[in-house]
Amino acid sequence: MSPAEILSRLIQFDTTSHLSNLELLDWVEAYLEPYGVSCRRIFDPTGQKANLIATIGDPTVPGYVLSGHVDVVPVDGQDWRFDPFGGEIRDGRVLGRGASDMKGFAACALAAVPRMVEADLKIPIHLCLSHDEEVGCIGVRSAIAELSNWPVRPRGCFVGEPTDMEVVLGHKAKRSVRAIVRGKAAHSSLAPTAVNAVEYAARLTVFISDIGRRLRDTGPRDDLFDIPHTTAHVGLFNGGAQLNIVPEQAVLDFEFRAIAADDPDRLVEEVMAYARESLEPAMKAVVAEAGIDFEDISAIPGLNTGADAEIVTLAKSISRRNAHAKVAFGTEGGLFAQADIPTVIIGPGSIARAHKADEYIEIDELSACSEFLDGLIAYCRS
Repeated sequence: MSPAEILSRLIQFDTTSHLSNLELLDWVEAYLEPYGVSCRRIFDPTGQKANLIATIGDPTVPGYVLSGHVDVVPVDGQDWRFDPFGGEIRDGRVLGRGASDMKGFAACALAAVPRMVEADLKIPIHLCLSHDEEVGCIGVRSAIAELSNWPVRPRGCFVGEPTDMEVVLGHKAKRSVRAIVRGKAAHSSLAPTAVNAVEYAARLTVFISDIGRRLRDTGPRDDLFDIPHTTAHVGLFNGGAQLNIVPEQAVLDFEFRAIAADDPDRLVEEVMAYARESLEPAMKAVVAEAGIDFEDISAIPGLNTGADAEIVTLAKSISRRNAHAKVAFGTEGGLFAQADIPTVIIGPGSIARAHKADEYIEIDELSACSEFLDGLIAYCRS
């Protein structure tokens, strides 16, 4: 099967993150079985999702990991001109949710398996398909723990997020947090006797935004990023029931995406300190039970592979590129690097098409990825 044909089939499995991915893994295992490739599943606690690791070549030799997630973001509320899970191939494109982000890379890797098997690899290649990347890079953590416990640890990893096949050696760290503001309700005519949770949540939002402006104006910079500084963002804000009731609760979700020179944990602590020292005293002066609680949503370590690292040199050589870049969006790459597995991000398609209606990937982009994988096979064969 060609990469486009495999991708079409993978898209037809609705693997939105809240759903199971086991049917897709069943298909992958059935595809690999005729080639004698054994697979290992690592299940999540529910047993409804799993990572899949498959090895082509001698597992006692340090090899390279081709890593990609097979979960996708929802299509709810988006206006699609075609079936997002139809996997249609038309006009030189494969259409559907996950085409670029990032089932396209998985399809290229699977299509290359017959060539890997025929090549009699001296250096093995491992396929790692993960779940729940889109909700905080959750699933791959158990797969990485498995790889880290192998007697022979992989010598490197290529994460196939869409980079237009650019060699990406870094991405920002991400820390996401939910703030829950507890106030005191009252009739709006008695507002001074209450604690307006929306008001204090708004003050917290402005403080977070002010941190973002400070980082933009005077913070450290890394010009390899398109946004060269750490960013702060409040993405969700909910509170209040109707106008004549002082809101008793408000909830906001915020994040920091940090370059290597900044510590996202310290920035979150700055927000918490402002809540404790500047907001809560005034709230508690009205009612002792008022306050602000914080809950972690997710934390993704950054990736900062050195430009002179062997994995970067290899990626540039195979892709015939001299340049490298960094990206603002998070990936599983930081987790692989945290486990001492040198990592670069390189994959087909564009992140600009991700998470949108009418997602697609060009067949020519899949071909470019296949050429890269052929170069890796040739390197591992020799």
